[in-house]
Amino acid sequence: MKIDRRQFLKAAGLGMGALGLEPHVSNAADGSKESSFLVGVPKLHLGMVTYNLAQDWDIPTIIKNCETTKFAGVELRTTHAHKVEVNLSKAERNEVRKRFEDSKVQLMGLGSTFDYHTPDPTKLRRDIEATKEYIILAQDVGATGVKVRPNGLPKEVPVEKTLAQIGNALGELGVFAHDHGQVIRFEVHGSGTAFPPHIKTILDTANQPNVGACWNSNASDLEGEGWDHNFALLKDKILSVHMTDLFLEEYPFRKLLTGLKEISFTGFCLAEIPASTDPVRVMKYYRALWLAYQGLL
Repeated sequence: MKIDRRQFLKAAGLGMGALGLEPHVSNAADGSKESSFLVGVPKLHLGMVTYNLAQDWDIPTIIKNCETTKFAGVELRTTHAHKVEVNLSKAERNEVRKRFEDSKVQLMGLGSTFDYHTPDPTKLRRDIEATKEYIILAQDVGATGVKVRPNGLPKEVPVEKTLAQIGNALGELGVFAHDHGQVIRFEVHGSGTAFPPHIKTILDTANQPNVGACWNSNASDLEGEGWDHNFALLKDKILSVHMTDLFLEEYPFRKLLTGLKEISFTGFCLAEIPASTDPVRVMKYYRALWLAYQGLL
Protein backbone atom coordinates (compact mmCIF):
# COMPACT_ATOMS: atom_id res chain seq x y z
CA MET A 1 0.00 0.00 0.00
CA LYS A 2 1.32 3.40 -0.94
CA ILE A 3 1.68 5.68 2.06
CA ASP A 4 0.75 9.33 1.57
CA ARG A 5 3.57 11.44 2.96
CA ARG A 6 1.33 14.25 4.20
CA GLN A 7 -1.16 11.89 5.85
CA PHE A 8 1.67 10.06 7.58
CA LEU A 9 3.24 13.22 8.97
CA LYS A 10 -0.11 14.47 10.21
CA ALA A 11 -0.91 11.15 11.89
CA ALA A 12 2.57 11.04 13.41
CA GLY A 13 2.05 14.42 14.99
CA LEU A 14 4.70 16.11 12.87
CA GLY A 15 2.24 18.39 11.11
CA MET A 16 2.58 20.08 7.74
CA GLY A 17 5.36 22.25 9.09
CA ALA A 18 7.62 19.19 9.08
CA LEU A 19 7.48 19.28 5.31
CA GLY A 20 8.44 22.91 5.31
CA LEU A 21 4.80 23.83 4.75
CA GLU A 22 2.82 26.60 6.37
CA PRO A 23 5.68 28.29 8.24
CA HIS A 24 4.79 30.18 11.39
CA VAL A 25 5.78 33.51 9.86
CA SER A 26 3.73 36.66 9.59
CA ASN A 27 2.49 38.30 6.43
CA ALA A 28 5.07 41.00 6.93
CA ALA A 29 7.82 38.38 6.73
CA ASP A 30 6.63 36.78 3.50
CA GLY A 31 5.56 40.06 1.94
CA SER A 32 2.04 38.93 1.03
CA LYS A 33 0.23 41.95 2.45
CA GLU A 34 2.89 44.50 3.26
CA SER A 35 4.02 45.06 -0.34
CA SER A 36 1.23 46.67 -2.31
CA PHE A 37 2.93 46.09 -5.66
CA LEU A 38 2.59 42.31 -5.41
CA VAL A 39 -0.07 40.99 -7.76
CA GLY A 40 -0.61 37.80 -5.75
CA VAL A 41 0.26 35.99 -2.54
CA PRO A 42 3.40 33.80 -2.75
CA LYS A 43 2.52 30.16 -2.13
CA LEU A 44 6.19 29.24 -1.87
CA HIS A 45 8.29 30.57 0.99
CA LEU A 46 11.70 32.14 0.57
CA GLY A 47 14.49 31.40 3.00
CA MET A 48 18.23 31.06 3.06
CA VAL A 49 20.99 28.56 3.71
CA THR A 50 23.68 30.11 5.89
CA TYR A 51 26.29 28.51 3.60
CA ASN A 52 27.97 30.76 2.40
CA LEU A 53 26.22 34.13 2.59
CA ALA A 54 25.68 34.04 6.35
CA GLN A 55 28.60 31.87 7.41
CA ASP A 56 30.02 34.65 9.61
CA TRP A 57 26.72 35.79 11.17
CA ASP A 58 25.53 35.04 14.67
CA ILE A 59 21.85 34.24 15.29
CA PRO A 60 20.74 37.82 16.06
CA THR A 61 22.32 38.98 12.79
CA ILE A 62 20.66 36.16 10.84
CA ILE A 63 17.26 37.05 12.25
CA LYS A 64 17.74 40.79 11.75
CA ASN A 65 18.86 40.46 8.13
CA CYS A 66 16.15 37.95 7.26
CA GLU A 67 13.44 40.13 8.79
CA THR A 68 14.77 43.19 6.98
CA THR A 69 14.72 41.42 3.60
CA LYS A 70 11.52 39.40 4.22
CA PHE A 71 13.26 36.02 4.11
CA ALA A 72 10.85 33.77 6.00
CA GLY A 73 13.13 30.97 7.13
CA VAL A 74 16.66 29.68 7.49
CA GLU A 75 18.62 26.45 7.36
CA LEU A 76 21.59 26.71 9.71
CA ARG A 77 24.70 25.06 8.30
CA THR A 78 27.01 23.28 10.70
CA THR A 79 30.54 24.69 11.40
CA HIS A 80 29.44 28.32 10.89
CA ALA A 81 29.65 31.32 13.21
CA HIS A 82 26.16 30.89 14.66
CA LYS A 83 27.50 27.75 16.39
CA VAL A 84 24.29 25.73 16.58
CA GLU A 85 26.08 22.46 17.24
CA VAL A 86 25.56 19.32 19.30
CA ASN A 87 27.77 20.62 22.12
CA LEU A 88 25.14 23.20 23.11
CA SER A 89 23.74 22.80 26.61
CA LYS A 90 20.02 22.41 27.26
CA ALA A 91 19.79 26.07 28.25
CA GLU A 92 21.62 27.17 25.11
CA ARG A 93 19.34 25.05 22.94
CA ASN A 94 16.31 26.62 24.57
CA GLU A 95 17.75 30.07 23.92
CA VAL A 96 18.16 29.32 20.21
CA ARG A 97 14.58 28.08 20.05
CA LYS A 98 13.25 31.15 21.86
CA ARG A 99 15.13 33.60 19.64
CA PHE A 100 13.49 32.18 16.54
CA GLU A 101 10.06 31.74 18.12
CA ASP A 102 10.12 35.40 19.14
CA SER A 103 11.02 36.48 15.58
CA LYS A 104 9.38 36.49 12.15
CA VAL A 105 11.93 33.93 10.92
CA GLN A 106 11.41 30.18 11.07
CA LEU A 107 14.29 27.90 11.90
CA MET A 108 13.14 25.39 9.31
CA GLY A 109 16.13 23.09 9.49
CA LEU A 110 19.73 22.28 10.30
CA GLY A 111 22.21 21.63 7.52
CA SER A 112 24.68 18.85 8.28
CA THR A 113 27.52 17.44 6.19
CA PHE A 114 26.95 13.80 7.10
CA ASP A 115 27.08 11.30 4.25
CA TYR A 116 26.81 7.53 4.06
CA HIS A 117 28.69 6.40 0.97
CA THR A 118 31.93 5.34 2.67
CA PRO A 119 33.03 1.71 2.20
CA ASP A 120 34.45 1.81 5.75
CA PRO A 121 31.77 0.28 8.04
CA THR A 122 33.23 1.96 11.14
CA LYS A 123 33.01 5.42 9.61
CA LEU A 124 29.53 4.66 8.28
CA ARG A 125 28.28 3.73 11.74
CA ARG A 126 29.98 6.79 13.23
CA ASP A 127 28.25 9.09 10.72
CA ILE A 128 24.85 7.50 11.35
CA GLU A 129 25.17 7.89 15.12
CA ALA A 130 26.42 11.48 14.73
CA THR A 131 23.39 12.25 12.58
CA LYS A 132 21.13 11.00 15.35
CA GLU A 133 22.72 13.50 17.74
CA TYR A 134 22.04 16.22 15.18
CA ILE A 135 18.40 15.12 14.88
CA ILE A 136 18.01 15.52 18.65
CA LEU A 137 19.61 18.96 18.37
CA ALA A 138 17.11 19.91 15.65
CA GLN A 139 14.22 18.88 17.87
CA ASP A 140 15.62 20.83 20.83
CA VAL A 141 16.14 24.09 18.93
CA GLY A 142 12.72 23.98 17.25
CA ALA A 143 13.71 23.00 13.72
CA THR A 144 11.57 20.63 11.64
CA GLY A 145 14.29 18.56 10.04
CA VAL A 146 17.91 17.86 9.21
CA LYS A 147 19.59 18.09 5.84
CA VAL A 148 22.01 15.27 5.02
CA ARG A 149 23.71 14.38 1.75
CA PRO A 150 25.46 11.82 -0.35
CA ASN A 151 28.89 12.99 -1.46
CA GLY A 152 30.13 10.60 -4.11
CA LEU A 153 30.45 7.08 -5.44
CA PRO A 154 33.59 5.18 -4.31
CA LYS A 155 35.30 3.85 -7.44
CA GLU A 156 36.11 0.51 -5.84
CA VAL A 157 32.47 -0.27 -5.00
CA PRO A 158 29.65 -1.13 -7.45
CA VAL A 159 27.28 1.80 -7.80
CA GLU A 160 24.22 -0.29 -6.90
CA LYS A 161 25.84 -1.39 -3.63
CA THR A 162 26.67 2.19 -2.62
CA LEU A 163 23.16 3.43 -3.44
CA ALA A 164 21.65 0.61 -1.37
CA GLN A 165 23.98 1.34 1.55
CA ILE A 166 23.03 5.03 1.57
CA GLY A 167 19.35 4.14 1.30
CA ASN A 168 19.52 1.70 4.19
CA ALA A 169 21.28 4.29 6.35
CA LEU A 170 18.56 6.82 5.55
CA GLY A 171 15.91 4.26 6.40
CA GLU A 172 17.37 3.79 9.87
CA LEU A 173 17.65 7.55 10.33
CA GLY A 174 14.10 8.08 9.14
CA VAL A 175 12.75 5.85 11.90
CA PHE A 176 14.87 7.69 14.49
CA ALA A 177 13.86 11.11 13.12
CA HIS A 178 10.18 10.17 13.24
CA ASP A 179 10.49 9.45 16.96
CA HIS A 180 11.84 12.99 17.43
CA GLY A 181 9.30 14.80 15.27
CA GLN A 182 11.75 15.47 12.45
CA VAL A 183 12.14 14.87 8.74
CA ILE A 184 15.30 13.99 6.84
CA ARG A 185 15.97 16.25 3.84
CA PHE A 186 18.31 14.33 1.54
CA GLU A 187 20.26 16.79 -0.60
CA VAL A 188 20.70 16.02 -4.30
CA HIS A 189 24.47 16.31 -3.98
CA GLY A 190 27.83 14.78 -4.80
CA SER A 191 29.80 13.55 -7.78
CA GLY A 192 27.67 10.86 -9.40
CA THR A 193 25.18 10.71 -6.54
CA ALA A 194 23.64 14.05 -7.57
CA PHE A 195 22.12 12.35 -10.64
CA PRO A 196 18.35 12.43 -9.85
CA PRO A 197 17.69 8.78 -10.85
CA HIS A 198 20.30 7.74 -8.26
CA ILE A 199 18.60 9.92 -5.63
CA LYS A 200 15.28 8.25 -6.42
CA THR A 201 16.84 4.81 -6.03
CA ILE A 202 18.25 5.81 -2.64
CA LEU A 203 14.95 7.25 -1.40
CA ASP A 204 13.02 4.23 -2.63
CA THR A 205 15.43 2.03 -0.68
CA ALA A 206 15.02 4.16 2.46
CA ASN A 207 11.23 3.82 2.11
CA GLN A 208 10.36 6.18 4.95
CA PRO A 209 7.64 8.82 4.48
CA ASN A 210 9.58 11.37 6.52
CA VAL A 211 12.69 11.00 4.33
CA GLY A 212 12.60 13.08 1.17
CA ALA A 213 14.68 15.13 -1.24
CA CYS A 214 16.27 18.52 -0.92
CA TRP A 215 16.26 19.62 -4.57
CA ASN A 216 19.63 21.33 -5.08
CA SER A 217 19.45 23.08 -8.49
CA ASN A 218 22.48 21.28 -9.94
CA ALA A 219 23.74 21.11 -13.50
CA SER A 220 23.23 17.34 -13.23
CA ASP A 221 19.46 17.97 -13.11
CA LEU A 222 19.69 18.45 -16.89
CA GLU A 223 21.59 15.20 -17.58
CA GLY A 224 20.21 11.87 -18.79
CA GLU A 225 16.68 12.30 -20.10
CA GLY A 226 16.64 15.97 -19.15
CA TRP A 227 15.28 18.33 -16.52
CA ASP A 228 11.57 17.53 -16.96
CA HIS A 229 12.15 13.81 -16.58
CA ASN A 230 14.42 14.21 -13.59
CA PHE A 231 12.08 16.60 -11.81
CA ALA A 232 9.19 14.20 -12.38
CA LEU A 233 11.21 11.41 -10.73
CA LEU A 234 11.53 13.34 -7.48
CA LYS A 235 8.57 15.74 -7.47
CA ASP A 236 6.56 13.65 -5.00
CA LYS A 237 9.55 13.42 -2.66
CA ILE A 238 10.67 17.07 -2.46
CA LEU A 239 10.76 18.44 1.09
CA SER A 240 12.88 21.55 0.48
CA VAL A 241 14.72 23.35 -2.30
CA HIS A 242 18.17 24.92 -2.51
CA MET A 243 18.54 27.61 -5.16
CA THR A 244 21.80 29.20 -6.32
CA ASP A 245 22.09 32.62 -8.00
CA LEU A 246 18.87 33.18 -9.95
CA PHE A 247 20.61 35.17 -12.69
CA LEU A 248 22.38 32.03 -13.96
CA GLU A 249 20.93 31.44 -17.41
CA GLU A 250 22.18 27.86 -17.65
CA TYR A 251 19.64 26.66 -15.07
CA PRO A 252 15.84 26.75 -15.63
CA PHE A 253 14.84 28.49 -12.40
CA ARG A 254 11.58 29.80 -13.81
CA LYS A 255 10.68 26.25 -14.85
CA LEU A 256 11.62 24.99 -11.37
CA LEU A 257 9.36 27.51 -9.63
CA THR A 258 6.54 26.74 -12.05
CA GLY A 259 7.00 23.01 -11.42
CA LEU A 260 6.91 23.52 -7.66
CA LYS A 261 3.65 25.42 -7.91
CA GLU A 262 2.16 22.74 -10.17
CA ILE A 263 2.81 20.07 -7.53
CA SER A 264 1.30 22.34 -4.85
CA PHE A 265 4.60 22.65 -3.00
CA THR A 266 4.30 25.38 -0.38
CA GLY A 267 7.57 24.82 1.42
CA PHE A 268 10.86 26.65 1.45
CA CYS A 269 13.04 27.73 -1.45
CA LEU A 270 16.37 28.44 0.23
CA ALA A 271 18.93 30.79 -1.32
CA GLU A 272 22.36 29.17 -1.23
CA ILE A 273 24.58 31.93 -2.54
CA PRO A 274 28.10 33.33 -2.01
CA ALA A 275 29.03 35.81 0.67
CA SER A 276 28.79 39.51 -0.11
CA THR A 277 30.09 42.78 1.31
CA ASP A 278 26.53 44.11 0.94
CA PRO A 279 24.42 41.06 1.91
CA VAL A 280 21.13 42.81 2.73
CA ARG A 281 21.08 44.50 -0.67
CA VAL A 282 21.83 41.17 -2.36
CA MET A 283 19.03 39.47 -0.42
CA LYS A 284 16.54 42.15 -1.43
CA TYR A 285 17.45 41.75 -5.10
CA TYR A 286 17.28 37.96 -4.75
CA ARG A 287 13.76 38.13 -3.34
CA ALA A 288 12.66 40.54 -6.07
CA LEU A 289 13.87 38.19 -8.81
CA TRP A 290 12.33 35.18 -7.02
CA LEU A 291 8.97 36.97 -6.98
CA ALA A 292 9.33 38.14 -10.58
CA TYR A 293 10.00 34.59 -11.82
CA GLN A 294 6.65 33.62 -10.31
CA GLY A 295 4.87 36.53 -11.99
CA LEU A 296 4.16 38.19 -8.64
CA LEU A 297 6.12 41.41 -9.10
